[in-house]
Amino acid sequence: MGERFAVALAHGTMSVEYYAPAGHDPQTPHEQDEVYFIHRGTGELVISGNSHSFKAGDCLFVAANVEHRFENFSSDFGTWVVFWGPKGGEK
Repeated sequence: MGERFAVALAHGTMSVEYYAPAGHDPQTPHEQDEVYFIHRGTGELVISGNSHSFKAGDCLFVAANVEHRFENFSSDFGTWVVFWGPKGGEK
């Protein structure tokens, strides 16, 4: 429907979303910890300035309030993302 993300499931502090940016990734840091399960495509996830290559099947963690973005991703890129826990992340 033209949206970059869609919520698939939410329960308590946890939500599961599908994210598929088009062309560039405009996201900003999130208040909760998150895990990306790469569904399709390839690219790089830049976390605090450090680049991590990914492909379908990979799993990547980003702590709450940490700057991150997807770069150089293929046109078919899509990922499941799971947010959970308190604002500020788990310690």
